[in-house]
Order: sequence, then C-alpha cells, then structure tokens
Amino acid sequence: MARIAGVSIPDEKRIEIALTYIYGIGKTRSQETLAALKLDPNTRTKDLSEVEVNKLKDFIEKTYTIEGELKHQKQMNIRRLKEIGCYRGTRHMKGLTVRGQRTRTNTRTVRGNVRKTAGSGRRKAAEKT
Repeated sequence: MARIAGVSIPDEKRIEIALTYIYGIGKTRSQETLAALKLDPNTRTKDLSEVEVNKLKDFIEKTYTIEGELKHQKQMNIRRLKEIGCYRGTRHMKGLTVRGQRTRTNTRTVRGNVRKTAGSGRRKAAEKT
C-alpha cells in the first residue's frame, strides 16, 4: 500500500478514487492533481511506480491543506465563531443545526430523539390494556 500524507491508499482501486481516501481531497481535486501530473486516472494504485507515488506525495503536500492541518483549521474556525458569540457559534454550542435547516421536524438525531408533542410518543408493540 502506498502512503500519502499518512494515509494508506488502497492498492486495488483506481488512483482517481484512491486519492479520495485522504481527508480534504475529493473527486474534483483528485482529477485536478492527476491532470497536473499527467497521470492516467484509470491506473490502479499498485501499478504506479515509486517515482510517480513520490511525485503525487510531493504535489499534494505542497499544494493542498489536508488531513490534520485541515481538521485543526476547521476546529479553530468553529472556536472563533463561538468566541465572538455570533448566531452560527451559538448553534454550534447548543449542538443544533447551523445552516438554516428545519428543526421543527427532521432533527431527531441532532436533538437526541426528543418527542415533545403528546401524540408523538412511541408505544410498545402488543401492549395490553
């Protein structure tokens, strides 16, 4: 298995798909990277030579913010929103949806499966009265 940015890339997959296993690289970035390095997106990871793997590794690490650094930036942005007390920050603090989704219904997983109305309680199957 080839290792790029601390992530083991699967051998049997096409390189275009295998690069998406790295946090911060999706299909579009994967295609851009392969086009810049003039590599065939249909080749399997196991068929790449050491030189091609090293080229990929260098290009990705120099060009993109990925893995731990990207996760750290994301956390810092959320912390900043919380500190300045903006609407999005308070939603993050409360553990609610941030991007304007409907919360009257459809957020049971976010709110912890809370059922607030009288008719929404779950009944046990085959309960005797």
